[in-house]
Order: sequence, then structure tokens, then C-alpha cells
Amino acid sequence: MANEMELVSVGFDADELLALLDCKQYSEFMHRVDELNPVDVAEFLMDLPEERRPYVFRLLKKDTAAEIFAELDGDIQAQLITGMTDREARVMLDELYVDDAVDMLSEIPSNVVKRLLQAATPETRAELNRFLSYPEGSAGSVMTAEFIELRRAMTRDEAVATIRRTGMDKETIYVCYVTDAHRRLEGIVHLNDLLFAESGALLEDLMDTNIVSAMTHDDRESVAATISKYDLLALPVVDKEGRLVGIVTVDDAIDVLVEEANEDIEKMAAMSPTDKPYLRTSVFETFKKRIPWLLLLMLSATFTGAIITHYEAALGHWIILTAFMPMLMGTGGNAGSQSSIAIIRALSLGEIELGDVWRVLFKEFRVSLWCGVAMGVATFVKVLLIDLRLDFSQLLVAIVVSVSLVLTVILAKVIGTVLPILAKRVGLDPAVMASPFITTIVDALSLMLYFEVASFSLGI
Repeated sequence: MANEMELVSVGFDADELLALLDCKQYSEFMHRVDELNPVDVAEFLMDLPEERRPYVFRLLKKDTAAEIFAELDGDIQAQLITGMTDREARVMLDELYVDDAVDMLSEIPSNVVKRLLQAATPETRAELNRFLSYPEGSAGSVMTAEFIELRRAMTRDEAVATIRRTGMDKETIYVCYVTDAHRRLEGIVHLNDLLFAESGALLEDLMDTNIVSAMTHDDRESVAATISKYDLLALPVVDKEGRLVGIVTVDDAIDVLVEEANEDIEKMAAMSPTDKPYLRTSVFETFKKRIPWLLLLMLSATFTGAIITHYEAALGHWIILTAFMPMLMGTGGNAGSQSSIAIIRALSLGEIELGDVWRVLFKEFRVSLWCGVAMGVATFVKVLLIDLRLDFSQLLVAIVVSVSLVLTVILAKVIGTVLPILAKRVGLDPAVMASPFITTIVDALSLMLYFEVASFSLGI
């Protein structure tokens, strides 16, 4: 599969496709599109001028168009649907897998959603409404209803015949699900087990009853983590009565993990998350995502200025203290960021739970103590040799700076540990409590520590 995908990518030539369209060689264009991966064709369509896109999309074959449509951005999907007739929209919905259709409906404007649902058949509308009713971010919101359903009394041959008859429209045929008359999940059977079994073997003897499953309202990130943990191709999703209602496939799990990782990275950089690629996001949209956080952090940094103003008289007597403020603040921010990012990562991967707070805090305190002492010693030597140039009359200044640094590192790492866990406890995304917020808080507290240590030691 990897080699095949590599060949498709190498064979993709956007300029060639454009040339075929410009020369009106539509048959050759459609032939080339059929040979390409839908993802590559979707990227080609998204790069086309907006006025040309609907016309080119109409050239595609019905089944090919559905595969490509599922890979398009939500705003482009909405644009294409707006230009479709009700019949074309109904056909498109019928061709899409349920999870792809639900993803699309959750991204496009509400007026377009209303029109699509009105155009859909009653059966399709009922199924889509059922999936849309699941909370955003839940297993139900990312699952699909296209899976192979078998019965335990079937023989191997009957099961294979069922897969051949119904498998063409299913999300996967490699994992099949054995249910009873009430659709309660009883076991799982893999296609390779069926292929190598005796023709008269019963499914109840072939199926695996040690089932790993999820509930419809489980968090989608935990579902993706379960698929990763057990190396599953798909994870069955059941309701409260144990009835099989859908599956989450590994490709959807990868999408969830990538989306969550991107969201966390953007939050940790103090930006509002966006699902659009960077080059397809306008300057104004990017501005709107960034400016609220920048304003908030700028205003919060006012506390730092207030602290410096409060100790202005002390600084007047010991001007040299100001030279070490950037180092203390920078080191504190870096130390806090190290801890916060490590804790955020551990929380997202399920390596630590909220109940582990005291163990985590004790560990980070010991780490901070070692780091602080090591950096304090290095700072003492550096200040004495470089900044004070062996002026032993100001030895006390070197001690003040070193002690302040030790205390700052310890405080920063404790704050960097506690804030993400506290955010998780109150239901916020721990990624919000990352570098910018940690740095702002630690800047203020490190200055207070520094000036208090200086006041006590230097008598100011």
C-alpha cells in the first residue's frame, strides 16, 4: 500500500490536469483523475479559481466525485453544494459514507445544512439526524454506520457470501461484527480468519469474544487513543444497552489525533484553533485568531510593570539588580514551560490522571530542586566572574541573584505542573495553560521573589 501511494503522489501533475482542462480534453482529464488519489484531486480542486471549481467538479464520475468531495474543506463543500440541484445534492449525500456526511454537515453553514436535509430521502435524513444528535467531540460524532454485521449461527461460507453481497458499500470489510437479533454485540471476526477457516466452520467458534469497544458518548480523543493502544483497524461503538450502533475506523482515529494535536499546539502558542490550512486562511481571519490572546497577555503583563514600579526606590539604590531581571524572568518562563508541556502531554496521552496530582507535584518539586540548585551554582559563578568581574565587595549581589534563581525555578515548575492539572479539573483544555500564560504568571512572581530576597539580604 505504501508503494502504491508513493506512485500516486509521484504521478500527480496539477499542470497536466490544468492543460487538459484548458484544451477541453475532458475525457482524458477524467481518465487521469480516476488514476489519482482522491486527496490529490481534492487539493487540485481547492487550488482552482472559485468560479471554475463547480464546473470542473461536475465533470467527475458520481462515485469518484463523492470520494473527492469528502476530502474538501468545509467552505468549498458549501460552495459546491450551493451550485447543485436538489437531485444532485441527494445523490451526493447517498454516495458519501455517513461519517463523511456528518463531518460535512457540521462544517457548512446552517442554511446549506437545512437545504441538504430537505433534499435527502427520509431514511438518509433520519440516519444523519441521529448521528448529528451526538455531542461534538464524542465517539458518536466520528463513527460510521457502514460495517459488516453477521450472526453467530452462520457458517464460514455464509459469512463470506454476506461480505461479498454487502461489503462494497461498507467502510471496512477486514473486521466484521457478530450481533444477536437485537443488535447486541457478541463478538468480532476478522476477514483473514474467515479466509483460512474450514468452509463449514461456525462463526461462534471463529469469533473473538474479548471485545474492546467504546460508548457513543465517550470522548473521541480517548477512542482514538484506544485504537492506537490496541492496534485496531476499527473500534465498535455501542449504546447503553450494548447494541452496536457504529464503528470508528483507524483513518478517522488518525484524523482525530492530528486535529487534537494541531488544536493543542495552537492553544499552547496562544492562538484560537482553526481547521483551515495556513495558506488558505485569509490575513483578516488569522488576525482575528491571534489578536484576542495577544491583547489579553499584553494586559496581564501590566502586573509586571506594576511590580517594578513598586520597587522603584530599591532599584534606585541598587541599579545593578536591573541587569539580572531579564535572566530571571526568562529562566522562570522556560522552566515553567518545560513542566507545563510535559504535564499537558502526559494528560493528553492518559499517562497521568487527576488523582495523580500529588505524585506528579512531588516529582516535579524534586526535579525543580535539582535544576534550581544546578542553575543557581552556575549563575553564581557566571555573575561573579563575568558580571561583577571578581568584585568581591558585591559578593552579596551574586548570592541574591543565585538564591532568587533557585526559588524562581522551583516556583515556575510547580506552577507549570499545577495549572494544566487545575484546568483539567475544572473542565478546560490543559493546553490553554501553556507557555504564554505560564510565562506571564512566572514573570510577575519571579520579580516579586527577586525583590523580596534583595530587600531582605541587602537591607533595602
